[in-house]
Amino acid sequence: MNSTQIITLVIILLYMGATILIGLIASKKKAEKKQSNDDFLMAGKSLGPVVLAGTLFAANTGGASTTGIATNVYKYGLSASWYVIAGGIGFILVSFIAPYFRRAQANTVPEIISKRYGKASHIFTAFTSILALFMATGAQIIATASIINVVTGFNFKTAAIVSTIVVIIYTMFGGFKSVTAANLMHVLFITVGMTIAMFIMVNSKEVGGFQVLFEKAKNMQDTEGNNMNFLSMTKIGSMTIIGYIAMYFMTFPTGQEIVQTYCSAKDGKSAKLGSVIAGLISAAYAIVPAIIGLLAYVCIDGYILNGAQKNALAQATIVYAPPIVAGIVLAAIVAATMSSASGNMIGTATMFTNDIFTPYINNGIKDDKKEIWISKIAMLVVGVAGLFIALEASNVISVMMGAFALRSAGPFAAFICGLFYKNVTKRAGFISILTGTIIAAIWIYILKTPWGLNAMVPGGIIAFIVIFVGSYIERKMGVKPAPEIEFENI
Repeated sequence: MNSTQIITLVIILLYMGATILIGLIASKKKAEKKQSNDDFLMAGKSLGPVVLAGTLFAANTGGASTTGIATNVYKYGLSASWYVIAGGIGFILVSFIAPYFRRAQANTVPEIISKRYGKASHIFTAFTSILALFMATGAQIIATASIINVVTGFNFKTAAIVSTIVVIIYTMFGGFKSVTAANLMHVLFITVGMTIAMFIMVNSKEVGGFQVLFEKAKNMQDTEGNNMNFLSMTKIGSMTIIGYIAMYFMTFPTGQEIVQTYCSAKDGKSAKLGSVIAGLISAAYAIVPAIIGLLAYVCIDGYILNGAQKNALAQATIVYAPPIVAGIVLAAIVAATMSSASGNMIGTATMFTNDIFTPYINNGIKDDKKEIWISKIAMLVVGVAGLFIALEASNVISVMMGAFALRSAGPFAAFICGLFYKNVTKRAGFISILTGTIIAAIWIYILKTPWGLNAMVPGGIIAFIVIFVGSYIERKMGVKPAPEIEFENI
């Protein structure tokens, strides 16, 4: 390693040490009294709007929102940033229903589903949600390992294994309280740190400023002589943009790592305000990793000849940022991806203990000590599964898109109707969940995502049709609507 890589690596290690230290301190404070499984997995349902916003932003800002965007600049130019802009729009849209998550007296998406649709819907939703978080964890490991690979020279496989071990240890020690405590630091470094670094890199003497960068980007051609349209904000296509917005609007209310954060709010008002703040931060931040990715493809000699590079963000940072700045930025990205992986592990553990172990294995008997240990074992399993996925896959965003679609296309209609539609029936809800999931899987893996439209759009539309038509037919046959969810007044 050269001197720049050594300095960067030292800063990354120091940052990660600080992250773990903050988490352990927060966890120790909570452990001074007897810790319940709700304390370990839900932070005692005590999050205010600022901490909640930071946790939402950090949970959604992982590998796909950093290294994934920079990588996809090769295909879509600056319009790759729509992946995160749409996330910000999604947070703002979901803020209107966020208070209902906190008031539903539940800890998981499958638990809320079960309150109206029963055991079959409960088990199926838990299964697809857990599978999706396995995939999402793998995506974060891909992003983390790609950065460590660039900085240290370790091969990707070694970096992935090391990353997985670290995140498993950090998550198992601290639980959700440690994650939320560290997330505020992550958000500060990701947003402010990366923005400052972007300006420093673009205005370096090697690049020459935004005007020079954009002028070069405007004239860039691929190996066949076609203009790359790097500066376009529409190259990705209107259908893809609509699909992204629909994806986030559907996946946030059905994604355990997001819903768990809303359910951990101290009240409904905090859940709503925190969601709006997270949305505004996300939308403003989105262009930053896209610009850094643009630097790699436009300014590094010969880089564009190799096609899309999953380490574009890390490579541009190493080349054009001073060592200390590069270290801070890459450390923040590593911490963000590992924090997202940690959130996925906690979400999986929460669903497994809450929706599978306690009701079906432990016969409904609550045992906090046993549940905490089961939760930690579940974290270990999802970490190992995520590592396997990371070693087999390559593109972060494609993995995340598949995970989002499989967990949300089916349950979304049933989830929304379960909260707001009193005439829905139990069987129609289950058939809707099953149908939407099957349609999404066909759309992705058989039809190969036609027109670039996210699978959650056709899956969700058909799921809504099925649940309304099915409920109507059943009510005509004399079937009573499913019992409504009782909301807590907080």
